[in-house]
Amino acid sequence: MTGAIFFSGYYGCTAQFACWFVEATGLPVFDVNDANADPSNYDFLILGSSVIIYKLTIRKWVKGNLAGIENKPVILFTVSGAPPGPKLDAWIADSLPEDLTLKLEHVALRGRLNLKEVSWWVRLILKIGAWKNDNPEAKKHELEGFDFMDKSSIEPIKKLVQQFQSSQATSSKQVGHTQVTSERNT
Repeated sequence: MTGAIFFSGYYGCTAQFACWFVEATGLPVFDVNDANADPSNYDFLILGSSVIIYKLTIRKWVKGNLAGIENKPVILFTVSGAPPGPKLDAWIADSLPEDLTLKLEHVALRGRLNLKEVSWWVRLILKIGAWKNDNPEAKKHELEGFDFMDKSSIEPIKKLVQQFQSSQATSSKQVGHTQVTSERNT
C-alpha cells in the first residue's frame, strides 16, 4: 500500500513534523503548494495542517482535491497550541467536509508559537482569544507563546502507517493465496 504525506504549514512546525514523518516512514512528502501534490496517486494519505485563527490551513487544498482523497484511508495531523478536545474537533469540522472528518484518523500535535514571527493581526486574535479563554494555561500560551515541538509525538502516526502497510500486505497475501488455490482447483 503506497502512501504519501501532504502538508500545509505556516511558520515551519508542520513542515518539521512532515520531515520527521519522512525519516520515520520513508513516505514521499509534498507541500500542498507544489504542483505535483496529487493525492490520487496514493493508496493512503497523511494530511498535515497548521491551525491558524481556528481554521486548518489545508482546507482549500482538501476541498480542491477531494476526489483524490475521499475513498482512501486518511490520517490527519494538526499542529497548533490546542490539545486534543472539543475545540480542536470543532475547528476541524468547520474546515473539512463532514464525510471526510467522520472517517479520518486525527492526531493532534502541539507546535510552537513565537509571537515575534506572527503578524500583528494574529497577535490581536490571540489577545482576544486569551481574553475569552477560561483556561489559565491556554490564556498564558496565547499571550506569551509556547514551544511543544517534540519528535517523539509522531509515534501514533508512525503506528497507524505501519497498520495501513501491514493490512495491505496481509490483504495481498490472502489474494495471492486465493489465486494459488484457484489454480489448483482448475
